[in-house]
Amino acid sequence: MFRKVLVANRGEIALRIIRACRELGIKTVAIFSEADRPALHVRLADEAFCVGPGQSARSYLNIPNIISTALITGADALHPGYGFLAENARFAQICEDHGITFIGPSPDVIAQMGDKANAKEMMTRAGVPVIPGSGILSSLREARAAAATIGYPVILKATAGGGGRGMRRILDESELETSLRSAESEAEANFQDGRVYMEKLILQPRHVEVQVLADSHGEVVHLGERDCSIQKPSHQKLIEEAPAPALPDGVAERLTATAVTAARSCGYTNAGTLEFLVSGEDFYFMEMNTRIQVEHPVTELIFGVDLVKEQIRIAFGERLGFAQSDLSPHGYAIECRINAEDPERDFAPAAGLVTAVELPGGPGIRVDTHVFAGLSIPPYYDSLLAKIIAVGRTRASALSRMERALAETRIEGVKTTTELCRDIVCDPRFVQGGVPIDFLESRLVGVA
Repeated sequence: MFRKVLVANRGEIALRIIRACRELGIKTVAIFSEADRPALHVRLADEAFCVGPGQSARSYLNIPNIISTALITGADALHPGYGFLAENARFAQICEDHGITFIGPSPDVIAQMGDKANAKEMMTRAGVPVIPGSGILSSLREARAAAATIGYPVILKATAGGGGRGMRRILDESELETSLRSAESEAEANFQDGRVYMEKLILQPRHVEVQVLADSHGEVVHLGERDCSIQKPSHQKLIEEAPAPALPDGVAERLTATAVTAARSCGYTNAGTLEFLVSGEDFYFMEMNTRIQVEHPVTELIFGVDLVKEQIRIAFGERLGFAQSDLSPHGYAIECRINAEDPERDFAPAAGLVTAVELPGGPGIRVDTHVFAGLSIPPYYDSLLAKIIAVGRTRASALSRMERALAETRIEGVKTTTELCRDIVCDPRFVQGGVPIDFLESRLVGVA
């Protein structure tokens, strides 16, 4: 097994990785920015090194400083978590070039699946259903031609995108030119890659994803599906659950089988997630996330598998310790993201000092967090403060526990999404199950 793992991330996911390593008997190295000097992951790791000032580009995205830290400390592996450099193929290759095992898929696979237009072509060749769309659009003329072929409404997406950035919905041709320019600008600003492509806009679909694990010996398994349809207007997820409720008969089985086929077709190894839009009995591949997901705990709780430990074992070259026939879900799990955001101001980030923290507990409740009273929330990073996860034998019991847990939660000093999450899990439409991805947006504007 690895002797020492550098954790190239911050916040709750850094703590999650450090804890998994400790249980496996692996030493850890934390990196931190000057703004994160008091952070919990800095205290809990065996070693910790500052890699730059608060701005992400000068610290958590500073590849030379991160690689130097790994080499100086003798780390033989690196876990990127999610966000930052987790899906950066160049970074994974640099790790490999310096003899550091990147805990994730190969650089080639990251590059192939990170280019969404290329990923769609690969999935089409593998027989995976994809949304009708275009290749990379290099001009307004090409965009107009693509829209005419596909048929309005359409959606523009950044080929290197994620988190809803670089996406624009277009209902008719009058919106096309302005939307194309703004999508390209946003994609360039966020990903240093302004290329966009076009897809048919599927109206009121659900967002359902499948967790896969694949080792380097050819074994590929799925760990069921998750429903991630509760999303902010920016398309960033807020509430996730597993299994996905109220799917038509046979859809879950077809989704998971398709995900395994897709993972095999691209030679995937390690943990990954395939995301689909589901409309009735039909579903369409959207993208593959070549990393651990924020919402991975809901899968862990119903399958009894530690996904982060499995990532580490796979990266070390071990075989999966189970076959598909060994895996079956037990119960239901729901996760709410508690973000430092103000829902009444279009989810504006709420940096500031956390003055008090009370977190829930009791049967069936898990909290993944890095927050504590006295923590200063910097303005530079993702706004996630905590993930509250409830598990129950039935979906109704999981929802009841989640409502109780959110009622117990108190984080003061900054605005959070706690009350909004509580309102949603009590909403009769959500309780019924199967709401579409525009549910929250419609709810916020009072349309639904």
